[in-house]
Amino acid sequence: MTHPRTAGRLLMVMPYEQLVRKAVEAGFRVWSVWDPKLRTAAYLDQVAAHSEELLLTDFEDEAALRALVARAAEEHRVQYVLHLGSERSMAPVVAEAEALGLSPNSADSVRLLNDKNAMRGLLNAAGVSVVRAREAAALAEVEPLLAEFGLPAVVKPTNSAGSRGVALVRTVTDLAEWTERVKAAGIEGPFIIEEFLEGPEFSVETLSVGGAHQVVGITAKQTSGPPGFIETGHVHPAPLDPAGAEAIRSTVTALLDLSGFAFGPAHTEVILTPAGPRVVESQARLGGDRIPLLVEVATGFDLEAAIFRGLAGEDVRAPAAHRYASVGFFRLPAGRLESVEGLDELRALDHVHAVHFPYGPGDVLPLTTDSGTRHGYAVVDAPSPAEAAERIAAAHAALRARTTPTPKEAL
Repeated sequence: MTHPRTAGRLLMVMPYEQLVRKAVEAGFRVWSVWDPKLRTAAYLDQVAAHSEELLLTDFEDEAALRALVARAAEEHRVQYVLHLGSERSMAPVVAEAEALGLSPNSADSVRLLNDKNAMRGLLNAAGVSVVRAREAAALAEVEPLLAEFGLPAVVKPTNSAGSRGVALVRTVTDLAEWTERVKAAGIEGPFIIEEFLEGPEFSVETLSVGGAHQVVGITAKQTSGPPGFIETGHVHPAPLDPAGAEAIRSTVTALLDLSGFAFGPAHTEVILTPAGPRVVESQARLGGDRIPLLVEVATGFDLEAAIFRGLAGEDVRAPAAHRYASVGFFRLPAGRLESVEGLDELRALDHVHAVHFPYGPGDVLPLTTDSGTRHGYAVVDAPSPAEAAERIAAAHAALRARTTPTPKEAL
């Protein structure tokens, strides 16, 4: 027997603690689903504290995950099933939610954003943000395809995030280094090969409600550059001229329209080339790297809370920024941390909004190879991009850490 849905009830898969809290603040009752391997027990206790119930399952077992979603949705008569976490477990959840009639988005629309090959094919077919590209189903196909495609080229997995497995390949040596890196990371493919795009990088945060897309803001990105393009910092709002900003906004909303995406946040990365904006990738979720916090510091707009306010029928609009916000990521030498100082003084500064350094003496700092192996961050506000950069530089200097470096042969 199918029970009628009850307004204000959500089943959320992989919801971060603050999202459950903000959904409850917007008037929803929330049932949460998590994989206990992905977070500490203490963190899951925080999720449970805001939830009607916390349900646990193995996200890698797609059949079990879908069965749990179906059972919980029926039992608790939820209005919607939402997945706002990482893309890895999103596809089966959205597919099951769509089958139940409980998803605000079609599974196809989410796939067209999250899958880099599908997104590139969609855009190229429509003549929007056209980028020359080829798909390699497995690692063994990359080298022969690159020989046809030509160098330089960017190679990356189609279903990953956080700079994992991304490289600019200019030479045979670059290809060999990248191949070893993805093998070591256990990344099997598929992969996408694309032309190398030159220009400044930006990310675009959007919120869609009822198929209407609001560009909440554009963030300028700093990276380590080739070959790995590891993100080292961001500043919001991006210091762009009006024409460049409008071109980026138009390109991103065109992608969202083409995909059929109807509800929720999306995070789209763009390079502003001499020929115009070119979409690099997109995800049907909030941006990482504390970008929602940058938006809130710069504008006062809580993008996370706006998701649920919009779902509840409220008209949510982001105001213009009244200051700048920036995040800078700590990258220390890999090795054993002997001592660390300066964190408390840094946190005490009025212009510092967050400091994260999850290490203490005796811990081993990993070699930074992607977003997941950076060593923490600081978030600051400033009246200008230049002063934001100065305050981030000062935050790096304030973190006084002494390490015993890891020998190169052990990296």
